[in-house]
Amino acid sequence: MSTALVGALASCAGPMNRAPGGGGSYAAPEPAPIPAASAGDEAGLKNFVQSFRSRALSSGVSAATYDRAMRIARYNPDVIRLDRKQAEFSRPVWLYLDSAVSDSRIDTGREKAARFNSTLSAIEARYGVPREIVLAVWGMESNFGANRGKMQIIPSLATLAYDGRRGEMFQKQLIASLKILQAGDVDPENMLGSWAGAMGHTQFMPTSYLEYAVDFTGDGRRDIWSDDPTDALASTAAYLARSGWRRGEAWGAEVRLPANFNMGQIGKSTRKSSGTWAAQGVTRFGGGSLPSGNGSIIMPAGARGPAFLILDNFRSILRYNNSDNYALGVSFLGERIAGRSGIQGGWPRNDRPLSTAERKEIQQRLRAQGYYDGEIDGLFGSGTMTAVAAYQRARGVTPDGYPTSILLDQLRGR
Repeated sequence: MSTALVGALASCAGPMNRAPGGGGSYAAPEPAPIPAASAGDEAGLKNFVQSFRSRALSSGVSAATYDRAMRIARYNPDVIRLDRKQAEFSRPVWLYLDSAVSDSRIDTGREKAARFNSTLSAIEARYGVPREIVLAVWGMESNFGANRGKMQIIPSLATLAYDGRRGEMFQKQLIASLKILQAGDVDPENMLGSWAGAMGHTQFMPTSYLEYAVDFTGDGRRDIWSDDPTDALASTAAYLARSGWRRGEAWGAEVRLPANFNMGQIGKSTRKSSGTWAAQGVTRFGGGSLPSGNGSIIMPAGARGPAFLILDNFRSILRYNNSDNYALGVSFLGERIAGRSGIQGGWPRNDRPLSTAERKEIQQRLRAQGYYDGEIDGLFGSGTMTAVAAYQRARGVTPDGYPTSILLDQLRGR
């Protein structure tokens, strides 16, 4: 057990985190209050804490660490409410990107780039990930540290692990969080984050923290929570580097497709060299040559929206958050922070957004007609997009894989 945690166990007061630039300390934010729970839920969580102890200890967590950390475990009804919450409508990609790459976020990113210039230079030199990409992840995840989360991680993960809906997943995260405490990187009271357990400036889940977090400042702690973002930014770069980021290469580019382009090639399953795409008439939006590498072409809003050539580095961002919209947000926020152009093609902004019920109905009807065999969850991932494209192809329409209200009417036989 580390000396930092031994001290915390002895005093029940965690170490103060350092201030930006090293040295000094800062007052940890006040944790969000936990609302009262029913007697049954509190008793159930208490029994879970007792029964889970043996599993944690068999996974390498010491008895002292477990008992000290789980002393603050409480059932948090707010966590369950947030876990059950599902938006009635999913935001279209263009509204998502309007928010992700807003003028205020670009301005803040440029200010942070200047403020942490030397730190970002050192991180980029070590890991090969451009500063604008690291800054963009920071901006997307916590609005550059402004929204790191104020919920205590141990009560949140204990509640989710006990609840059972995704119990096994959160039990693994709970054990990982206990190992972080055992290493002495933070104390239980100051281990804060989101309701689902994401922590710090760049919102690492505990298992990802254990695998990728680094002590870039050399102070003996991998501190992603304090006001100084150095360790968090370096940890993000380390994550991307170990996820396959290719030093000196681009993430991709916005492209134009020729009029006779075979739309059956759209999607991440088709990968070709930039030279091959260029030979088919694909050009870079705004001029210039396509970035080198092997990549795919995606059209997140279908044939009436922009097209993007995505390369290996885009896929590295997807390993951080497996959402094309998120990866586009990081990519273009980075472009704008670096002073380059944003997305230039137009979006089909007049399209009516689909409700969650309608999205599930599309999946159900595609399944009934033999095009889809995935989960009926209302989430349009690659499986749904492939099924939509196959349905469109069978009907003789442009197979762009983009689901709309018109597609739903067609599936209904209208």
